[in-house]
Amino acid sequence: MVLTGLMQNTPLMISSVLRYAGAFHGGVEIVTRTVEGPIHRTNYAESLARAGRLANALTRLGVKPGDRVASLAWNTYRHFEMFYGVSGMGAVLHTVNPRLFEEQISYIVNHAEDRLLFLDVSFLPLVERLAEALKPIEHFVVLCGRADMPASSLRGLICYEELLAGEPETFDWPTFDEETASSLCYTSGTTGDPKGVLYSHRSTILHALGAAQKGAMNLGSEDCILPIAPMYHANAWAMPYIAPMVGAKLVLPGPKMDPASLLELINEEAVTFACAVPTVWTMMLEHLQITGQRFRALERTTIGGSAVPQAMLDTFREKYGVSVLQIWGMTETSPLGVMATATRAVNELPPDERRMQLSKQGRALYGLEIKIVDKNGALAPRDGETAGDLWVRGPWAARCYYRREHEAMLDEAGWFPTGDVAAWDAHGYMKITDRTKDVIKSGGEWISSIELENAAAGYPKVSQAAVIGVHHPKWEERPLMLIVPVKNAQVTEEEILAFLRGKVAVWQLPDEVHFLSELPLTATGKIKKTALREIYKDFSFGRTQGAADDTEN
Repeated sequence: MVLTGLMQNTPLMISSVLRYAGAFHGGVEIVTRTVEGPIHRTNYAESLARAGRLANALTRLGVKPGDRVASLAWNTYRHFEMFYGVSGMGAVLHTVNPRLFEEQISYIVNHAEDRLLFLDVSFLPLVERLAEALKPIEHFVVLCGRADMPASSLRGLICYEELLAGEPETFDWPTFDEETASSLCYTSGTTGDPKGVLYSHRSTILHALGAAQKGAMNLGSEDCILPIAPMYHANAWAMPYIAPMVGAKLVLPGPKMDPASLLELINEEAVTFACAVPTVWTMMLEHLQITGQRFRALERTTIGGSAVPQAMLDTFREKYGVSVLQIWGMTETSPLGVMATATRAVNELPPDERRMQLSKQGRALYGLEIKIVDKNGALAPRDGETAGDLWVRGPWAARCYYRREHEAMLDEAGWFPTGDVAAWDAHGYMKITDRTKDVIKSGGEWISSIELENAAAGYPKVSQAAVIGVHHPKWEERPLMLIVPVKNAQVTEEEILAFLRGKVAVWQLPDEVHFLSELPLTATGKIKKTALREIYKDFSFGRTQGAADDTEN
């Protein structure tokens, strides 16, 4: 006979997070660099009241539980209110990535059947071009006040502040099944149409609790958090939920993502914790080097989206006293997967060994299981070298894509194939060696493009590095390295190859190094390998034809 516990069964509701913050951290600030320009200050108590007004307004407009409400917006206090006003009433917040191709934006808005679209003023030209194609949209709500309301012929145009103005601040936040959908985020769709990952209230709360714990981001009420990762990238890595959950001050950068503007916010607001993709920090470190400025209070940063070069880890730690918490994850894992935080055993290692250990993507945290399977289908040994396919499962991992439920995504035991190739070691730390599709197969051996890229990024004259496999008549594929030099730097192929020797095996050295003014990026800020492979699809080693984007350095 099963004996049932005698504890209360209270569903995990997203609305409870902001209600808690409003009650117990009500005066804690939310600071925004607005789209209009000025710095705006509010707090959790005021945000709770405005989220209540938004929920009342959506109800008046006929939005029902389960309806999708879209946003095309930067990280601002108004967008933050939507995370609670929309999801809290039982509707689904669909954060649309404005960096997608216009055809993809039209596709996902129609695929999601969004009823309303909330947009920042800066995205009005984009929405006006797409308006006729956005068939299900009934109202376009501009996230501004009347004074900043633009002239537009968009159908059903509404001013956000006027929408909220006549509504009561209190809302009877409903309680419902915690498996109810809360937010929708589409993958960037580098191959095929973008695919929707539909988060639930339960998955969102559990993911935020897991990410905030000491063994992960270690966040609390004494922190000041700056999510540079956009709210349309997997919900800004849970920052809109974690900050009020722990009572931390929240700083939102709005549309100004250049290093000078970000550094100004970091220092003026005494930010202690920030999160962003590596490209953001590459530009920031270059800015600090040129200007001689430093961080005022920044203690640690989470970096994810792609592997972090060792040189970046070392520069943050040794020159600026900032700890880097490398993270691996994906939209399908909400996105926290593993994090490179130290254990007692790792802290007791000799300094160089500890440094190398923490350069890996990280260790699994409670809540998400991982396994690495070798080419024979067996679990890979934890020797730190044997690479295999990475699989995950857990309460904040996706089981299927939105409106593609008929397509099997998991194996019989419920594991999700990530498409990454990884190895793990005796300490439980995982290292991503490549994407399955990016591994270079040379003469029957595998070459990791990530390891080559990270090695090259350590050269002081290199701003960005990418490596792709190019057809070779003898070896099947060989690595071609593409370098974006630091501004005004003069660098040669011979310099790069000389620097790489001793850092990778001789047979793994790229056959050629080409220099570009920029690399193509995906909508999430990662280097777009698919575009590079298309550009160099007819390339042959020993000649430069077929690489039309090559520039002389």
